[in-house]
Amino acid sequence: MPKNIPVIDLPRIVIIGGGFAGLKLARNIDTRYMQVVLLDENNYHTFQPLMYQVATAGLEPDSIAYPLRKTLKKKKRTHIRMTKVINIDTENQLVATTIGDLKYDYLVVASGAKTNYFGNKNIEQYAMPMKSLTESLDLRSLILQNFEKALTEDKEELKDSHMNFMIVGGGPTGVELAGALAELKKNVLPNDYPDLDIRRMQIHIIEAGPHLLGPMSAKASENALTYLRKLDINVWTDTLVKDYDGVTVVTSKENFKSKTLIWAAGVTGNIPKGIAENSIDKGRIIVDKTCAITGYKNVFAIGDVALFKSKEFPAGLPMLGSVAQQQGEYLAKLIKTKIFKKSSFEFRYKDKGTMATIGRNMAVVDLTKNIHFKGTFAWLVWLFVHLMLLVDYRSRIVVFVNWVWSYINFDRGTRLIVRKFERRKK
Repeated sequence: MPKNIPVIDLPRIVIIGGGFAGLKLARNIDTRYMQVVLLDENNYHTFQPLMYQVATAGLEPDSIAYPLRKTLKKKKRTHIRMTKVINIDTENQLVATTIGDLKYDYLVVASGAKTNYFGNKNIEQYAMPMKSLTESLDLRSLILQNFEKALTEDKEELKDSHMNFMIVGGGPTGVELAGALAELKKNVLPNDYPDLDIRRMQIHIIEAGPHLLGPMSAKASENALTYLRKLDINVWTDTLVKDYDGVTVVTSKENFKSKTLIWAAGVTGNIPKGIAENSIDKGRIIVDKTCAITGYKNVFAIGDVALFKSKEFPAGLPMLGSVAQQQGEYLAKLIKTKIFKKSSFEFRYKDKGTMATIGRNMAVVDLTKNIHFKGTFAWLVWLFVHLMLLVDYRSRIVVFVNWVWSYINFDRGTRLIVRKFERRKK
């Protein structure tokens, strides 16, 4: 039993993960009638949609990361433990962690997603992921280190490989990251590195499918492609990345020399041990209309780790923050009805649209199936929505001031190599 978690005469809800889904659930649970224990490997929540801006020196980490204890400080009977979940024992209703075993009455798996390398060990070894705050900081260091190394490199081929950036995956993360790198190339790096010919910097997006922004509309994909080409970004569709050894990127069309391969090509559910294989499909936990894992008593899954199928989404709800937050809010109400033995009700997802930004005054928005817009207005909508989704007012003010400063001055003020990045050894 983890230390200092009191045993009281109220049902205990254990939440695994402090992401969008887990945090929303913890904030909405009525703790007058239940005890909450939130487990996470970090002591903070990360606003993942803006991690690419940390990676490209647009924002500092504390702009998009918030202490879980501060966020939940007003919630009584809520306990936060920084630990790793080892295994789930559903038969005995126990969660095994690195700080001990924890008994639960209701268990919610909200552990999010992790990078999916599709079994390619070389790519896993040498590529740069961007699914956590530390990975974003590593990527920022590597990007800046590359230009420092290019300054001192005599061979032109090696110099170019340091300034050649390969982004695998043409979804929102890949597109937004490419746009941010293009703005660095245009507005920032020429001033920082006057001794380098920054025009030789190349940015490539490699997408296995036929279109960019696959989950979005064809119109959004076309507009995004137009914006990317306007920013001089090379886009390769219907192209598979087969291998990468830290120097050469092998694709189904041609090879590239690059010191930086950024992997934004896919994710899979971060599933704790103890969930049966027949409850997992496509790397996610199968749940019913109440977000419950089939075959388990009082065990739920929400957010990116959960596969929730519906008539509108037969392949499962998308891995979006809005889905996770709506499920967290729903489950807080559902568990309360279960405690009071009232009739349960099904989760219904309200699609609020999808969007992606490519650069200054360039964004695409799918509001509904028939309403799409682009350009400056879409960009302003993207800015507003992301500001409002940030957890606290301080973060909103800090991010807003940073954005205004960057917009007016064409500059980014966080180009620090605080810690040097060293590639993992085999």
